Amino acid sequence: MLFLMVPAAGAASPQNEKAASAPPSWAYPVSPPNDVPLKNDGAAHQVPGSPKSLTVPQILDSFNIPDWHPEGHPALPQVVEHGRKPGVRGCGYCHLPNGQGRPENASLAGLPALYIEQQVRDIRSGARRSSEPKMGPPNNMIMVAEEASDDEVKSAAAYFSSLNLKPWIKVVETDTVPKTKVSGSMLVLADGGGTEPIGNRIIETPVNREQTELRDDASGFIAYVPPGSIKKGEALVTTGGGKTTQCAICHGPELRGLGPVPRLAGRSPSYLFRQLYDLQHGTRKGPWSDLMKAPVAHFSEDDLVSIAAYLASREP
Repeated sequence: MLFLMVPAAGAASPQNEKAASAPPSWAYPVSPPNDVPLKNDGAAHQVPGSPKSLTVPQILDSFNIPDWHPEGHPALPQVVEHGRKPGVRGCGYCHLPNGQGRPENASLAGLPALYIEQQVRDIRSGARRSSEPKMGPPNNMIMVAEEASDDEVKSAAAYFSSLNLKPWIKVVETDTVPKTKVSGSMLVLADGGGTEPIGNRIIETPVNREQTELRDDASGFIAYVPPGSIKKGEALVTTGGGKTTQCAICHGPELRGLGPVPRLAGRSPSYLFRQLYDLQHGTRKGPWSDLMKAPVAHFSEDDLVSIAAYLASREP
């Protein structure tokens, strides 16, 4: 995710990265040891609106990705559907066949092809890394980026850029949220239920965990955000709040992208927060990402939560 804004007039560019600190665990979920989100029960599974029946081994086959709703997207390129053994998983396994993505990775639908290609190059070169080195999905993407050919990257980028990002995440302001745990590199409802104060967090979880674990690309997410965060985020995004300039200057008037600059509206707030945090802390670099160092330098963590909440609440 590239956030491309210019510094506010008179704002000083940071000379040093933010002091190293542990990133917030709610935004960087690390799966516990021996985590098995989907156990092989020997049964054939189905999801709403699809005539297919797939077993758990079929659903977990990242070289022959589960495509429950092929009528909902164009024909899949080889690299998106099957990848290439041994190291290039089918892109649609993590990012889903329709490009909608999940909180632990990126929604690619509708992103500019040039932008996608540049991000893969940055990951391949080591310029783009996660602030939480133990988080699984970024490490998986590193392996794919290092193994994928330029032609495979171009094919995948062309495909995902041709798609439209659909409404996928319901953003809800609340003081109290369901208790959650980490499984499958995302937050899911805790066993035994219960609630707790949200604090300064974004709690993004599947609307239907079973369908999400079956990798149903028609089952979305709900994101709980702190009360007042959407309004605060709107002020920061639209005016800069004295800390930067308006995001729309580079990302377009509706925050849906402009030329090679990516859209922000309607994307996962967990993912958006991570990218802002990574940019701010210097773990995400690259020829385009470096342009964001000064614009994000003066945001507090609370600001980042509010910005992500507002952006996710917008229509894609």
